Amino acid sequence: MKIAIAKERRPHERRVAATPDTIKRYLQWGFDVSVETGAGEAAAITDAAYTEAGATVAPTRAEALAGADIVLKVQRPRTQSDGGEDGLADIPDGAMLIALHNPYGDPIGVEEYAKHNLVAFAMEMLPRISRAQSMDVLSSQSNLSGYKAVIDGAANYGRGMPMLMTAAGRINPAKVFVMGAGVAGLQAIATARRMGAIVSATDVRMAAKEEVASLGASFVMVEPDEGDTGQTTGGYAKEMSDDYKRRQAELIADHIKDQDIVITTALIPGRPAPVLVNDDMVASMRAGSVIVDIAAEQGGNCTQTKPGVKHVTDNGVIILAELNLPSQLAADTSALYARNLQNFVELLVDKDEKKITVDWEDEIIVGTCLTRDGKIVHPALLPKDETPPAPEPAEEADDAGDDAKSEDETSSEPGA
Repeated sequence: MKIAIAKERRPHERRVAATPDTIKRYLQWGFDVSVETGAGEAAAITDAAYTEAGATVAPTRAEALAGADIVLKVQRPRTQSDGGEDGLADIPDGAMLIALHNPYGDPIGVEEYAKHNLVAFAMEMLPRISRAQSMDVLSSQSNLSGYKAVIDGAANYGRGMPMLMTAAGRINPAKVFVMGAGVAGLQAIATARRMGAIVSATDVRMAAKEEVASLGASFVMVEPDEGDTGQTTGGYAKEMSDDYKRRQAELIADHIKDQDIVITTALIPGRPAPVLVNDDMVASMRAGSVIVDIAAEQGGNCTQTKPGVKHVTDNGVIILAELNLPSQLAADTSALYARNLQNFVELLVDKDEKKITVDWEDEIIVGTCLTRDGKIVHPALLPKDETPPAPEPAEEADDAGDDAKSEDETSSEPGA
């Protein structure tokens, strides 16, 4: 059995899909591990560290991936569909490709996986069940995104965050408003509170109210439509009715004009980021105020967001729209992401027999598998009139070990 770790090639990506610690675990399970040279440099992991852990460092991508049963990545390989080189050419036929694949944003890429007979697993498609929590890459990466958003906001805000008493007078604490109380938002609230700010937050999900209050922040929200919890059955925030959005916008408009730092985190799976801060709200804020738009990669939550650009509005409001926030803390986010992948790979291997064995009826496997046997198999990606093929039995030991025809790889990105 062989696992290969490829160097990330997409812009703004500094993370890596394996660390020396996870490589040691793969070796214990019976895998050989090959790492493309330089794969961990941007995450402060040297080739020597990988070698010391027991991996083979290959001088080229092709050599690293040759004969791999499982390929681990952070983001999906580049394909001609998104203007890049053919990143699939070096991946062996039938290999498992495990990454953050962005299947809604790049459906053509998924079609290419099927054409290349890859077994692709999308880590962002994990079902929200307790057994999958240790594999939840969206949570692990968003956690640090929320932290980084507050740090960036404070660095660009030209005043102090906590209340300070001096002989010359008092400096009032900054007011921080967090829009969206998911994993990133809750971490942003906690970080801003630790820095001494007065924090408030909003979310469409009623369940978020207690979590926000438990962190010492006030909750800003209009009452939802009767019987509407504001979330999907999977626990994600959903798009609300036009009437709700109108009432919420009125409340936010009155609240936001007094805020010093606004952090927006709202994302809807498979959809552009919803607009939370419009032009009138930006115009009502004081000069020197800061908006940190974590959702910039999906269009942004602010109408004046310019993805990847720090922008100062006509009235002096600073809008930060960094791309790939987790990548800016690459050492920590790589460590968390690599452990998420390790826990997922553990589902694919019989550690006693030291062979790849896949339970195709496992709901985690079913929920993450995009392509298999040259076909797109994920129900969410199939036309409505098609049903996914019935699961086939796992390959025999020799076949699975030689070809790994039933597995996939990795990729990631928040803010995303």
